[in-house]
Amino acid sequence: MKIKLTFLLAAIILVLAACSSDKSDSAKKEKTVATENNQQVKGVKTTKVETLTGNEFTLVAKEATLQLNNKVTVNAWTFNGSVPGSQIRVKQGEKVKIHVKNKLPDPISIHWHGLPVPNTMDGIPGVTQNAIQPGETFTYEFTATVPGTYMYHTHQEAVTQLDKGLYGSFIVEPKEKTYDRDYTLMLDEWMSNPDSMSMSNMEGMDHSNMEGMDHSSNSNDQDSSNSNSMGHNMNNYDVFTINGKSGDLTEPLKVKEGERVRIRLANIGYLSHNIHLHGHKFQVVAIDGQDLNQPKEIKDQLISIAPGERYDIEFTANNPGEWYLECHGDMKGSDGMKTKIQYEGSSDSKDTSNQDKSLPIFSYMNYGGTKNGEFTLNQNYDVEYTMDLNGNNTDNIWTINGKSFPNTKSINVKKGDLVKVKLINNSPAGVNHPMHLHGHSFQVLSKNGNPVKGSPIVKDTINLEPGDEYVVAFKADNPGNWLFHCHDLHHATAGMIDVIKYDGYKPSFTPDSNAKNKPE
Repeated sequence: MKIKLTFLLAAIILVLAACSSDKSDSAKKEKTVATENNQQVKGVKTTKVETLTGNEFTLVAKEATLQLNNKVTVNAWTFNGSVPGSQIRVKQGEKVKIHVKNKLPDPISIHWHGLPVPNTMDGIPGVTQNAIQPGETFTYEFTATVPGTYMYHTHQEAVTQLDKGLYGSFIVEPKEKTYDRDYTLMLDEWMSNPDSMSMSNMEGMDHSNMEGMDHSSNSNDQDSSNSNSMGHNMNNYDVFTINGKSGDLTEPLKVKEGERVRIRLANIGYLSHNIHLHGHKFQVVAIDGQDLNQPKEIKDQLISIAPGERYDIEFTANNPGEWYLECHGDMKGSDGMKTKIQYEGSSDSKDTSNQDKSLPIFSYMNYGGTKNGEFTLNQNYDVEYTMDLNGNNTDNIWTINGKSFPNTKSINVKKGDLVKVKLINNSPAGVNHPMHLHGHSFQVLSKNGNPVKGSPIVKDTINLEPGDEYVVAFKADNPGNWLFHCHDLHHATAGMIDVIKYDGYKPSFTPDSNAKNKPE
């Protein structure tokens, strides 16, 4: 009897050991998977984007695997386990507190793109704070004063970290809404084979003397050895996404007949995207978070959204069925950047994709009802400055007025100054520069010598195609050291950064040489 019992126990132990081995092997397969794009992906899968409301939030930066489409899965860096990260929605005038916990292997930060926050909260490592180290927490606090569509994203080694998905949307709701449904679509590009373009080749330049923005001497040109001689090939971005998904995985936008629908289009990527709404007239109601005056209805016009820009459109759901909202163009990933407007209770539609069709592109230069803005072209200004944007992909050196950061000549202002800036893109054909100003919004006064008509246009990011010349103006009302840079961050990393410096301002943090601060 004892012998039989011994054999029975031994058999049970062997079975349990085998099961344990199977589970262990299964776990390993879940953690490391060879995908069709031949990338080894690790960790847990991304979750659905959640919406956070209230006035105190926690964002946890951590790794996850992201399925972009039916063929491509990539390793991603996330806020709260999703790409985009959790959407933050607050009320106008609300004081917010955001705790950022870093569970990634590298330092990070968060920049509140477009939001007029205090300089200490701008999230620029080495300029306004030290980067948030692995295992550490940093708390951002500010008041959400201006309603609109904004973004948040890392500003530490941003080319690399944004490419991995470290971003989200930030919505400041107005006191009175004009819409029934509200969707936010973050546009981005991914590489199905990230190894085809080494991220280390895009870091470009040495920012070691940036700490605290104490670089008073601008007398020497940047040493070309600090720049990447290989340039960057945007053709490697071959999967275009809406909220982290492409093709069949993109979620439809549900509406009911009769509803007023707002769609917030935010470009967090590095390429411009031409978006077409099928089957409906619509209004462009806001640009870069700033409302337009008396926007008029338009139809079958492409909304061209450059990196860093946001466009809010509204339409009345009065045409039941299914209708495409899609990117037009012939770039490799354009086909995947589409979704559908789906009416509840109605699936009958004969709409087809027409992404290769040439349609007029919307222009804000003469749109909406005429209204006096804060600034005019011919008034007196305290500071006038010209930014000549130039460079080339061959050497991957990008300059402002012939200098690459940190040797660019800063724009020195005093609080209360009225500032007029002329921006000119003298770069080679095909090279756009979406220039983004931190901490302020500016009014667009003219393009190529032609003044803006219709609604005043107030922005924080302006896209210059080759040969373009824009004149913009703003009031220096937010003391600090503020970046004014190209939001194709490959260009910023390679030198296209200027700084607005307020006289007498001193950073309140102590730069840490061990923090590995890399603000671009």
